[in-house]
Amino acid sequence: MTDNPIQIRIEKEVEEFIKKSGKDFRLCTTCGGPAIYPVEFSAPKESDIVVKMGDSTLYISGVQARYLRQIEMRMIERYRRSLRQV
Repeated sequence: MTDNPIQIRIEKEVEEFIKKSGKDFRLCTTCGGPAIYPVEFSAPKESDIVVKMGDSTLYISGVQARYLRQIEMRMIERYRRSLRQV
């Protein structure tokens, strides 16, 4: 895994959400596009880019990183919706 060598902008809301959660997350590929889930749902891979956010970490899929310019809250919405359904 590598530190963030490329410049991908991360919305402040995403960073705040991840820091507040106290969990590690991974931005991965889904059939609906890029999505962010806890690492319990999508384990980090050796090819991921690692971005530290306080005590938490965001792992960015190496595949997705090639196409991303910005990481947005919409990428974490499916996970947030699943929290409200519990």
